[in-house]
Amino acid sequence: MKIPVFISCPSVLNDRQKACRQLIDAELERFGLEARAIGKSDYPTDVPLREVLVLARHCAGGVILGFEQFQATAGTWKRGTDKAAVAGKPVSFSSPWNNLEAGILFGLGLPLLIFRESEDISGGIFDEGTSEAFVQLMLPADSPAEARQALTDVFLKWQARVRARYYGEISIRSF
Repeated sequence: MKIPVFISCPSVLNDRQKACRQLIDAELERFGLEARAIGKSDYPTDVPLREVLVLARHCAGGVILGFEQFQATAGTWKRGTDKAAVAGKPVSFSSPWNNLEAGILFGLGLPLLIFRESEDISGGIFDEGTSEAFVQLMLPADSPAEARQALTDVFLKWQARVRARYYGEISIRSF
């Protein structure tokens, strides 16, 4: 039986992003983990945010995949304040659902593994120090073997916490 883990990932990905997602899926498979996601493995019958909570409660860990979903080529941060700053380069944003789902997973105390497509993705869960989890950069699908081994090492450490959570809760429930 595979251990369920919640995956926060946009539904629509470009080809490069799909290839990165496949690397993540391969690591989950390697460690006997089952990716669960609203609209992929589970389909809502209630409002989506409540369904995220219901599904997350049945998972032993969470993976946040911060793929770029919107890019602004101009804009002003904190407009109208004394901290206002004009964006000097294009700014990338992930899905707002990444932050909502990460908040639910964090609130449930699940071990988190957080990835962002590039260092341009920031804000919320992708800011360093927001949670106890280190924000990882996603590997391109054509990464060399050493980089893939580093990804496996990250998953190895995280999945140990997921298994401890899963089996700890199973043993508590059995009494």
